[in-house]
Amino acid sequence: MLVCILKSKLHRLRITQVNLDYIGSLTLDKDLIEAAGLLPYEQVHVLNVNTGSRIETYIIEGERGSGVVGLNGPAARTGVVGDLIIVLAYAWMSEEEAKRHQPRLIFPKEGNKL
Repeated sequence: MLVCILKSKLHRLRITQVNLDYIGSLTLDKDLIEAAGLLPYEQVHVLNVNTGSRIETYIIEGERGSGVVGLNGPAARTGVVGDLIIVLAYAWMSEEEAKRHQPRLIFPKEGNKL
């Protein structure tokens, strides 16, 4: 049997941009993507600490070192610049793998920096 387990967590990022006129997604600084062990176009859950909203979308790469965290397309309706969000990714694995698995938990500093 497979279980769905937390793979990665980026805790309390601050939204830096919203772009309603885009096809959709979450733009993240490439440094954040790599630190969390995520991939471009990977599905993620975005939890807005300020509003309580929770959405699913996918990641696109932002400029490395920029601290960019951007909600795009319909996702842009779920937050504003300055809101705090949590980004979660999950992975399917066997129960045995899950017992050994340690998720990547990232707690960025001011400016969404590592």
